[in-house]
Amino acid sequence: MKRYGTRRLGGALLALTAASGLLLTGCGGGVDGDSKVSDSSYDRGADGAPPAPDRGPGGRYDGERREGEQESREVASEPDRLSTFALDVDTASYGYARRTLSEGRLPAPSTVRPEEFVNSFRQDYERPGGDGFTVTVDGARTEDEDWSLVRVGLATRAAEPDGERPPAALTFVVDISGSMAEPGRLDLARDSLATMTDRLRDDDSVAIVTFSDEAETVLPMTRLDGSRGEIHDAIDSLEPTDSTNLEAGVDTGYETAVEGLREGATNRVVLVSDALANTGATEADTILERIATARREHGVTLFGVGVGSDYGDALMEQLADKGDGHTVYVSDEEDAREVFCEQLPRNIELTARDAKAQVAFDPETVAEFRLVGYDNRRVADEDFRDDRVDGGEVGPGHTVTALYAVRTRSGAGGHLATATVRWLDPDSRAPHEETGDLETGGLADSVWSASRGLTVTATAAYFADALSSYDHRHSALPGAPALGELSSRADDLADRTEDEDIRGLAVAIREADRLDRSRTID
Repeated sequence: MKRYGTRRLGGALLALTAASGLLLTGCGGGVDGDSKVSDSSYDRGADGAPPAPDRGPGGRYDGERREGEQESREVASEPDRLSTFALDVDTASYGYARRTLSEGRLPAPSTVRPEEFVNSFRQDYERPGGDGFTVTVDGARTEDEDWSLVRVGLATRAAEPDGERPPAALTFVVDISGSMAEPGRLDLARDSLATMTDRLRDDDSVAIVTFSDEAETVLPMTRLDGSRGEIHDAIDSLEPTDSTNLEAGVDTGYETAVEGLREGATNRVVLVSDALANTGATEADTILERIATARREHGVTLFGVGVGSDYGDALMEQLADKGDGHTVYVSDEEDAREVFCEQLPRNIELTARDAKAQVAFDPETVAEFRLVGYDNRRVADEDFRDDRVDGGEVGPGHTVTALYAVRTRSGAGGHLATATVRWLDPDSRAPHEETGDLETGGLADSVWSASRGLTVTATAAYFADALSSYDHRHSALPGAPALGELSSRADDLADRTEDEDIRGLAVAIREADRLDRSRTID
């Protein structure tokens, strides 16, 4: 069956799964407040069944694969009841899509990653009392017979107040190539770095590396205490020039980070770039191989900040995924301040390393399933408990969400799925696991009358799925409304919740629907 690109289930049940992120605390104003963009997954709180019908022009999938559709829409080659992936809280895809839509263009399907849309919204999952995760599994039925959306939610403990976090050692690797002269790129980075410098603690440290055709360490690792003026001067000196040698920038940035390595602090490289590499190595694997020792032996992780209307989305995502970090995207001054002054200081402390999730679906109740997104984060099922296999790095205050399209067997009831998250303690590297379960009786009657968080997740996933299909009007997800109907539902949801993040989602869906209709008329 090709309709939803799902996996058919066979064999006996196992049990396992789920997902995650990275963080700290910092730029002032405490730990409360709404996350407006880019990293809203950071919460400051808290068989006989008939196949799904073919879809046609009414707005849903008609059974044929289209250009731009992701690999996860394909049926698994063999019967399978497990789904395993490394945790990931990237949100850049959603931010870049909003930027593109605001400029009157539909995003390229290849830049749309559903999990990054889903993880751009705060969730109210229960928090653990200490390090580690809680696992929440819920779901709701869709309008398509026997099909449901099942959500796996992971949460870490809330972030500590600013004064209680470990000190930060941040190496900023700033792209000053010619393309960064465009408004909304280097100017935003400069202003935001200056504001951040004023708000970081005295025991934090900052280094600055710039790159164009070559890389230069403008400022070695310097403690904020008594040196804020020197740091401001280095920031003010940043001016665009020449081509983009991203390899040189990342290589020099990690060298600088290792030279200034601070014991007892969390050491991180922050890459600020449009990622339009055109000089030196331009492939993520080649670039990361150069800094493998710094990543593996010293634990220096990468935080990628994407900017610009033309943006090397794929390269930045690969760098962050393979560099034990994550990415965000900023498009304006508000976004930049949110990222640099609120999120970035919180993306330092780690509570879990190499975190992976695995979901086991019960073959007695589930006929087939598909994980929505996470295409670049899949892990072989047998590697779930192999702690040598890379996972995701996660910090306090994050929530991570994974969504599945699931077809239950007609009339079947009882246990549906078990989700397990496995991670290593950041210091001792001791492994830990936590699980959560879902029964068919726990499924809400409709995604539109389910809990607020599940409805938001479904809305974001439906939106991403529509954008990633070839003509933006068909979907591989069960129960998907056309963009026009989805826009109305998003507006209603924004009105009910009075949430500005959801209002922004509604605006983006409305604009996508307008552009799609205009293109159809043309």
